[in-house]
Amino acid sequence: MELLRDRRAEFEAAGVRPFGVSRDSPWTHIAWAAALDLNFDLLSDWNADAIRGFGVSQDWDRMQDVAARSAFLVDEGGTVRGAWRYDSTEVPDFDELLEASRRSRSAPGSGSADGRAGEARTS
Repeated sequence: MELLRDRRAEFEAAGVRPFGVSRDSPWTHIAWAAALDLNFDLLSDWNADAIRGFGVSQDWDRMQDVAARSAFLVDEGGTVRGAWRYDSTEVPDFDELLEASRRSRSAPGSGSADGRAGEARTS
């Protein structure tokens, strides 16, 4: 979370608005955001709808529908442009995510500011 906080300006320059999503309650997110001085929104997926919808639901330590560590690049039109999944001990490669963001914005049919749709890409 801190790495995303620290590199938020780079993502915004690439046309990306970062969010964090978890099954934690909105009240927990408020506490986490304050404790970590986060500068982006944390969204609560209390009922696991997004986790299941993105296909990253897993069972962990006798709990169901826990999100696997993952990152998604979704354009303004809602098309998934990239998807990455990480082991729970891995830290997302923010350089890779930024490069994919830049490529997606500059690709024909990228769904960027002109609103055109394109193909989904998965890494």
